[in-house]
Amino acid sequence: MKKAFRIVLTLLPFLYMIAIWIMSGNPDDMILDLPSSSVDRFIKEALHLVEFAILFILFVSALAANHKLKPGLSLVAALAACLYGVLDEYHQSFIPYRSATLIDIIKDIIGVAAVYFHVQYHYFKHGRGFLTTIEKISAKK
Repeated sequence: MKKAFRIVLTLLPFLYMIAIWIMSGNPDDMILDLPSSSVDRFIKEALHLVEFAILFILFVSALAANHKLKPGLSLVAALAACLYGVLDEYHQSFIPYRSATLIDIIKDIIGVAAVYFHVQYHYFKHGRGFLTTIEKISAKK
């Protein structure tokens, strides 16, 4: 059971990256189009902050499940999530009806940075939070 938990958490960031790639390869109204264009645009713009923050959370969760989460690898995971945000924006630049802007990249990075500093403070400085729970669940005994 613990091994399956570790495997699932290890695969999740990569499955999520595939999902991001597929969604960004389609028009932005394919999955969800709200009736109010201003609300639709606001929500979709705000999702940039959340989308890559989730990717970073999945990366550090995978590291924690495999007992590999250290400050240096946390930084590498943050950089990987940010770089994937840049790659995703580049990918979108080739998709009709999609846009790729510097402000979107900045929003992606801010989302990752917010969670990165949260992990630094709660996990590394105080040894608490959801990552410690993941480590306990996946502990080999």
